[in-house]
Amino acid sequence: MGSTLANFFANKELKDRILFTFLMFVIFRLGVHIPVPGVDSSVIESLFTSGNLFGFLDLFAGGALSKFSIFAMSITPYINSSIIMQLLTAVIPTLEEWRKDGAEGYKRIQKVTRYFTIFLAAVQAFGMTYALRINNALVDNSWLYFFFVIVVLTAGTCLLMWIGDKITEHGIGNGISLIIFCGIVARFPQAISTVVDYLKVGTISPFQLLLFLVIALAMILMVIEVNEGQRRIPIQYAKRVIGRRMYGGHSTYLPLKVNQAGVIPIIFASSILMLPITLAQFIHVSWVQSIGNFFGWGTWPNTICYGFLIFIFTYFYTAISVNIKDLADNMKKYGGFIPGIRPGQPTMMYVDKVLSRITLTGAVFLAFIAILPNFIGNITGIQGVYFGGTSLLIIVGVALDTMRQAQSYMVTRNYQGFIK
Repeated sequence: MGSTLANFFANKELKDRILFTFLMFVIFRLGVHIPVPGVDSSVIESLFTSGNLFGFLDLFAGGALSKFSIFAMSITPYINSSIIMQLLTAVIPTLEEWRKDGAEGYKRIQKVTRYFTIFLAAVQAFGMTYALRINNALVDNSWLYFFFVIVVLTAGTCLLMWIGDKITEHGIGNGISLIIFCGIVARFPQAISTVVDYLKVGTISPFQLLLFLVIALAMILMVIEVNEGQRRIPIQYAKRVIGRRMYGGHSTYLPLKVNQAGVIPIIFASSILMLPITLAQFIHVSWVQSIGNFFGWGTWPNTICYGFLIFIFTYFYTAISVNIKDLADNMKKYGGFIPGIRPGQPTMMYVDKVLSRITLTGAVFLAFIAILPNFIGNITGIQGVYFGGTSLLIIVGVALDTMRQAQSYMVTRNYQGFIK
């Protein structure tokens, strides 16, 4: 470990990138504490009772939503825009052509994604500001100030999007993912302080705390194991003679991840279940309130629907993100084949069969890891501390990806990396 750290500090490029990333984190955390002017904080705090929807959203904003700062919407509009663009790429021929154009096509898609992010941010800011206006949370209810708050919130999301792009370009890791990672990790000290207070006043016992830590450790190990799990399909390339040289004749494998969909199905499912709860928060009609209470966060109907939707969306997103036909066609084009399977249609059917089986494991895992936090509080007696599968998936995934990128910078300089 000592030699590895010495090699790390000897790599100037890697040090500069990490320092730049840290500087961007500082700017992000400063922005979290800059409130939008003219908003009644007492009304905002009343919406963030323990375990409700807004507390769940505030976790990913790093506390910016409960403070209603300029970063209150976090990077959520960009995430939604990216997901929508990825879905549209599968059905719109123009976007499909851009995706196949390589770097230039990627730049075009990213440009459209950013413009769409601004639109979604403006729409989300309008909804949030209007909800505050009808709840008398704005000190000035004039339409001029109403649109001023919308502009401030939209600009905050655009600034975060810019920070994420700069981290990706000049820092280390994926900037957007690291912003979410930073927001989640920033809530850890508050959670630790809450648990310590529970111990001091006798709300929980040391045994309950130990049980919570054991469950948390088991969840982390489970997430790492499944997140890194792969089904490797062997591929053999036939020998080909081109001119006077012989190509091919080597073997490799096609890696299919167990959790191919990542955290996206959880985001899809939670977004759908948020609708009745959000309406119930702001529309004071009896039947709307009844539906909101029935599907309240953590209730049995909500938990069952949550797990079912995650299961369905895992298969849906895996189907649109993995183009099995292109895989089979490219394999056939370059002379590759799966031993015992004919190229073309049989290969496509075989890969589809394997992918469907491992996706079943991934779907069950995502559903389990997402609904488990609803029971942790009841099992351990620790309430008010959110330890969610969604945040855990993001933390583990981002940490591993960032570590791999740091590894690549060290290996390119002929240094021994962190991962052996």
